[in-house]
Amino acid sequence: MSDRRLRAVIFVLSAAGAGIAAYLTYAHLADVPVVCVTGGCETVQHSHWSELGGIPVAAIGLAGYVLLAATALFASDLARGIGAASAVGGFAFALFLVWVQAAEIHAFCQWCLASDALLALIVVAALARAWRAAPPGGGSSRPARRPTGSGLARPAAPAPPRR
Repeated sequence: MSDRRLRAVIFVLSAAGAGIAAYLTYAHLADVPVVCVTGGCETVQHSHWSELGGIPVAAIGLAGYVLLAATALFASDLARGIGAASAVGGFAFALFLVWVQAAEIHAFCQWCLASDALLALIVVAALARAWRAAPPGGGSSRPARRPTGSGLARPAAPAPPRR
């Protein structure tokens, strides 16, 4: 898959994740019930695990999705690296939160699990993007290197003698 296509996939999935995180952030801050067929969403939303340092976990997720979407807008190696690292870090935190839902809260939030599934797909796309070679034609932030054949730099030709 091309870098452009991977960037589009990451952007679309991040936008969907941001939508979920924005909805959960709004519900948390406005203290309104979350639409939920499992009944576990409210339990998760009102647990002490729903905030980290006074900040709603959903707001942290929203910021993460915005960052991931932003990295998809750039074709640079820096954006690839930040995107991959952010996706993996976010997914590790999401896995911890799934454990919290199972072991500590004893309830599952369907919105959280949907967000986790989106993040898992983003991780796959972001890692695929990070492992790809820079696209030809200047899609990288670093200048193209001219091949030298042997991989070693050729010595400069001696200057012609002066007369």
